[in-house]
Amino acid sequence: MKRIVCALLALASPAGADSVVATRVIQPKSVITAQDVTLVAMQIPDALNDAAAAIGQEARVSIAPGRAIKAADLVRATLVERNAIVAMSFVVGGLEIVTEGRALTRGSEGDVIDIMNLSSRTRLRGRILADGSVTVEAGS
Repeated sequence: MKRIVCALLALASPAGADSVVATRVIQPKSVITAQDVTLVAMQIPDALNDAAAAIGQEARVSIAPGRAIKAADLVRATLVERNAIVAMSFVVGGLEIVTEGRALTRGSEGDVIDIMNLSSRTRLRGRILADGSVTVEAGS
């Protein structure tokens, strides 16, 4: 009976219309891998239609197995967690100062977060780089 229903749903959808669904429970704040998703041959409203758009993203909510994955369920993967110790750099002209700081907020690559210099206890703002370090912006 289940196969008949799936076959009917597949016939009812336009040719080539695929949707991304979860293959297992995806917990909030977990990064989605290729093993977490699959394509089904049916068009599900608001569902992603390319698995690559979900892989590497972070789940914003819990996603049950078989549930369609929507863009609203995902955010960019977090590189820096709140309270993490990160390398922070400040560059002015040819001078670069590198020290450690504590992230006061969590964020992804490109996000501007609050960070505290561990040496001076000064609160600064910096942009997260791809390697998880933070570059402090001039005037912060």
